[in-house]
Amino acid sequence: MTPQRILVTGAGGFVAGHLLPRLGAAFPDAELVLMGGQGVPVDLADGPAVADFVAAVAPDACIHLAAISGVPAATGDPDLAWRVNVLGTLALARALQKARPEAVLLYASSAEIYGRSFAAGVALDERAVAAPMNTYAATKAAADLALGAMAASGLRVIRLRPFNHTGPGQSAEFVVPAFARQVARIAAGLQAPVLKVGALDPRRDFLDVRDVCAAYVGCLARAEALAPGIILNIASGTARRVGDILDGLLALAGVSAEIGTGAGLLRRAEIPTASGDAGAARAALDWAPAIAWEQTLADVLADWRERVAAGE
Repeated sequence: MTPQRILVTGAGGFVAGHLLPRLGAAFPDAELVLMGGQGVPVDLADGPAVADFVAAVAPDACIHLAAISGVPAATGDPDLAWRVNVLGTLALARALQKARPEAVLLYASSAEIYGRSFAAGVALDERAVAAPMNTYAATKAAADLALGAMAASGLRVIRLRPFNHTGPGQSAEFVVPAFARQVARIAAGLQAPVLKVGALDPRRDFLDVRDVCAAYVGCLARAEALAPGIILNIASGTARRVGDILDGLLALAGVSAEIGTGAGLLRRAEIPTASGDAGAARAALDWAPAIAWEQTLADVLADWRERVAAGE
């Protein structure tokens, strides 16, 4: 069934900025109802307000992006992270189950929930144990597991666990745009040629946000064929060294810089390598990353050059 009304939470966020045009193109006859950003402001932690909103909207599908995203933000305010990421997600799921039990809920979980399981040193598939190592990961894991349990009572939920994704428009709170911002400032003569970075040796599975959005759209297009509660990793399968990403950005910008470590940028616990196996998504969605990593880096750097020129 093609959804006629799609509710998108976190509509003002980085991912939504790339997802909304894709949804419009894939489902041109569907009405997009936005929650957050320029859409309707609803407090996810306010269960009755969420229930009233969902009942009034009556969506056929919901893509739940809203969250306290990222490790630093959740660590800085753990109470808010638990309220929004767990209680808010459960409020939304319960509202859908009550008012629109036939609606599909697409939940944007996170590969961060695998945590210590990455110590195995292999690309993890969906059978890997959730073993979160920080507040953000713990909140996402709790909501992920709770939604899985609700699937047994009829919730039509699809749980996606995307690995690190980046692209134009992302905040400098995340590693790739943080590098790109500094490189762009150095290239513009606004910063001394000294970069403050965290650990450079860890290897991570990076994706382009536009490829992740393609997977989200694919899930809605094939929702009828996906079992309630299904888990799908969204991953490239390639573990890239963080320092090599920095080198790539410097080369693209044609600048050189001294590299210095910022103590506040280091995590207490760091997994050497984290990568994912997206074989299930390939089989279920006929999905695979389509954007070359070099293109992603070039687009992120171009975005930050524009933002730096504009004074950001």
